[in-house]
This record gives sequence, C-alpha cells and structure tokens, in this order.
Amino acid sequence: MSGAYSRTSGLIQRRSAAVSVTNNSSDNAEVDEKDEKINSGEEDLDSKETRLTLMEEVLLLGLKDREGYTSFWNDCISSGLRGCILIELSLRGRIELEKAGMRRRSLANRKVICKNDQATGDVLLDEALRHIKETQPPETVQSWIEYLSGETWNPLKLRYQLRNVRERLAKNLVEKGVCTTEKQNFLLFDMTTHPLTDNVVKQRLIKRVQDSVLSRWTNDAHRMDRRMLSLIYLAHSSDVLENAFAPLSDDDYEVAMKRVRELLDLDFDTESMKEGTNELMWAVISSMSK
Repeated sequence: MSGAYSRTSGLIQRRSAAVSVTNNSSDNAEVDEKDEKINSGEEDLDSKETRLTLMEEVLLLGLKDREGYTSFWNDCISSGLRGCILIELSLRGRIELEKAGMRRRSLANRKVICKNDQATGDVLLDEALRHIKETQPPETVQSWIEYLSGETWNPLKLRYQLRNVRERLAKNLVEKGVCTTEKQNFLLFDMTTHPLTDNVVKQRLIKRVQDSVLSRWTNDAHRMDRRMLSLIYLAHSSDVLENAFAPLSDDDYEVAMKRVRELLDLDFDTESMKEGTNELMWAVISSMSK
C-alpha cells in the first residue's frame, strides 16, 4: 500500500510507491496575522498557495490521492497528529515548556504550560489549548500526546481525548478546496473518504519537503525553517514521510534518507539548549522519535 514503510533501529526503509500529478491550486486560506508573526522562520510561500497547519500537512502526505484515506496498516499517524497539534500551538505562541531550572531537567520531565490562552480560530487547536490551560498540575509532552490520543489507563484523563481528528482535519482540507468528500463501500461497511481534488497543493508540499533535504539542505537543524523541520520529524513518526520521497531518483532518495537519519541522530536535549530554539518543539520531537 502507498505510504507504508518499515523502520529498522529507528531509521526508514524504503518501499516503492506512486504519487500522481494533476492540476489547479486553491485560493489562500485566511491566516491570523498575529500567528504568522509568531511563526518565526516560516518560509515565504506563493501568496495564492493554500495555507495548511502541520496536522493538515501530515494528513495530506498520508492520504491516498484517489482513494482518499490513509493506509489501514498505519498505526502511528494518530499520535503523530497529536504531536503536530502541540507544536502548532507552540509555534503560534500559545504554549511552552516550563523553565529548565538550575539542575537542567530533561525535555521529557518538563511540563507544558499555557503561555497565551487567546483562541487560534482552529477548533482542534483551541480544544487542546483549553485542556492544557485547565489542567493543574501541568503535564509533560508525552502525557499530553497520550491524553489527546486517548491512550491512557487513567479514566479521569479520558476526557482530554480529541475525537475524530483525522475526519475533522480531512473536512478542513475539503473546506480549503484540497480534497472532496465521497462514500465508499467496503463490503461490510460504508466509509467516508476524501480523495484529492487539487493535486497542485500536495505536489507543492512534497516539493518543499524534498527540497529541504536536497537543494536547500543547510546541514544545521537550527538554520532550517521550524515548520519544515517539525514536519520532517512528525511525518517520519507518522509513517508518511516515504510518500514525499517515493518519486525521487535512487540517488536523490539515498541522499534524502541519509540527511533524515542525521536529523534523527541528533541529541534533542542538546539541540533544545541552543540559543533561540523552540524547546517545546524539541520536546515533542524527542517524545515522538523514541
């Protein structure tokens, strides 16, 4: 199936997949100007390009173009999308990690705190932000990924679960003109699917991911756009990064994978201590890359 690949010692092993190309891009979605300023380092994109959140980009990489659903074998994308939500909130200046303290606690042990409770305008983000704001004492990044995914044994924490995330994100893509909605029959049940209608948006996304580890490679994670860096890590954790690299030639594929492995081999705690870094971003990456 398209989009499936296996991991060996935390690395990615290639499987061939096909990515199709068709036509027409969508109009620019409305973007909160405040959030755009907070998103320091974001790439300059064509003004007519549809703006997508990290969650939507990861889902779009995972969706089969014609079938309109993610691989049935992919059991990683659920937690990956929750990681995207936390990083998106951080990039928009809504949440952050508590201070490291004199003893410099590791990323895994530091709590997530609400920095700004102003609504983002995105229902999923605002729902997660409300949970984080109201929870006392604060919780770690790993705990929040588990709570938002509903993967907890604590019945008191089940109320934090974000439900139907993939379906809600797919509806966002429909509203932005990237996908459409159809019903498909799978013998025993009917399923709502979201086939691609505007392939230009997806191809631009794939091209940006490819360029980030090929023609625009900086050999320094801190010189990369934060959104793109987060997308590479979380697409890998969600088992959808292969879909962006599948169209590459064998030589370019090897180079791309070598550079992704370099990113995966970084010491995330060390990276988070560098000047001007986003600590919560590295905390999510560290948690998702275990």
